[in-house]
Amino acid sequence: MIYLAQLRVQLEHSFSPLACECSLTGDSSLTVKLYHRETGQVDLVVSGLSIASLRTPDAVRALIEELRYELESNSLHRPETS
Repeated sequence: MIYLAQLRVQLEHSFSPLACECSLTGDSSLTVKLYHRETGQVDLVVSGLSIASLRTPDAVRALIEELRYELESNSLHRPETS
C-alpha cells in the first residue's frame, strides 16, 4: 500500500501544474482532488477509490491514467488561455 503523501507527490508530478489533495475516509476509501494552486479552482474530484488496490507501482500508474482520462473527459475542464 502506498502512503498518501507519496501518492500526492506522484499525482502532482503527473498533473503539473495542478496541485493535488488526497484524503482517506473512515471506510478506507480514497478521495483525490486536482485543483489549481493559485486560484483554488477544482478540475477533478474522484471519491470512493480503494486504497488497498494501490499496492504496486503498476496500480498507481493505472490510477494516474484513469485520472488523466477523467480530467480530459471532464466537460468543466478548459485549457488555460494565454
